[in-house]
Amino acid sequence: MPMPGGMPGGMPGGAQGGAADIPDEHENTEIERPDTLPHHLTGEPESELEKKIVEALREIYDPEIPVNIYDLGLIYHIDVHEDNHVDVLMTLTAPNCPAAGILPGQAEDAVRMVDGVESVNLELTFNPPFSPQMMSEEAQLELGFM
Repeated sequence: MPMPGGMPGGMPGGAQGGAADIPDEHENTEIERPDTLPHHLTGEPESELEKKIVEALREIYDPEIPVNIYDLGLIYHIDVHEDNHVDVLMTLTAPNCPAAGILPGQAEDAVRMVDGVESVNLELTFNPPFSPQMMSEEAQLELGFM
């Protein structure tokens, strides 16, 4: 079963890589790639719905690192459309990350469960690759990088 972005592998937790719930006008569209800064570095969430999405993503932790995936810098971009369809661009700490089969599905499910979200398209990318500089200051402190 393909993962979002065409990556091989399944999505646990019922996530379909953005299949059944995506309206036709959003299906098979590529997520606009920002200037490769993780979402937490690009400013505060703009809407209440985006704030709720960020809160939901902060509840998901990398199983090997005691930091949530948002502050870890794995969420590159969140785009909430007017129709409450949400595009999420995320990465992993490495392409061969043991959590590769888990984290994208957990993130997609978390966003989908936020009250007000109509549909979700999560795309996984490794461009740019993750680096410790993508972590929030809190995450860097927690892991001893500062």
